[in-house]
Amino acid sequence: MDEVEVAGLRIAYERAGHGPPLVLVHGFVGDARGTWGRQLEALSEDFTVVAWDGPGTGRSADPPDRFRLAEFADCLAGFVAALGLRHPHVAGLSFGGAMALELYRRHPAVPRTLILASAYAGWAGSLSPEAVADRLRFSLDVAELPPDDFVESMLPGMFSSSAAPEPVAAFAATVHEFHPVGFRVMALASAEADLRPVLGLVSVPTLVLCGDRDTRAPLPVAEALHAAIPGSQLVVLGGVGHVSAVEAPERFNAAIRRFLDGAGP
Repeated sequence: MDEVEVAGLRIAYERAGHGPPLVLVHGFVGDARGTWGRQLEALSEDFTVVAWDGPGTGRSADPPDRFRLAEFADCLAGFVAALGLRHPHVAGLSFGGAMALELYRRHPAVPRTLILASAYAGWAGSLSPEAVADRLRFSLDVAELPPDDFVESMLPGMFSSSAAPEPVAAFAATVHEFHPVGFRVMALASAEADLRPVLGLVSVPTLVLCGDRDTRAPLPVAEALHAAIPGSQLVVLGGVGHVSAVEAPERFNAAIRRFLDGAGP
């Protein structure tokens, strides 16, 4: 794992392969290797695949308390620039999908394409006010728990009931290493973000990817993103939960390859 400094923050990342750059942005639990390990292995055959540990996760530094989605997106743009990744494809899962949309809003020249997996238009943009309040309250409460209890609280919503135990256990090990500060900041950023105004402005090829067993960002959320983003494609993975890149990596990777093959140079 390598490191780079972006706006005073230490950002760790994994990099593999050669070809057009593909930047992978994980959600608000887990880290680069825990979420994107199978993509780093498989997609690096055709792409320069770069997966960061976002601020407040993995081996990266914690962000300041003031960080919200705009600051995360600016940090991501700085990260792309620091690594010299010219006009990359950008794939975000869950909170990472919201970050990819905010990256497009604030830095529209950066993404070549967008891949929004298990994504939201921010919690405020995709969920009811009551659901946002409940989810934020829950997140701030579990951030105070010991790691074992944190994993026990968070993991049930991440996978379908039919997910294989081995990848679930491997992902749980990365969730165990969560940063309380980073998790709280990301929860607050998610709760405050409403990205609906940007959806109709997206003019790059966009793939919306969702598991039909996702209970955190359920299918209607993905359908609303697809309906609002002009020319977007929607792919639904049957029998798959929220962390689709981990639960169904072969189908997830195949969907990305088909999309990027069709997106052109």
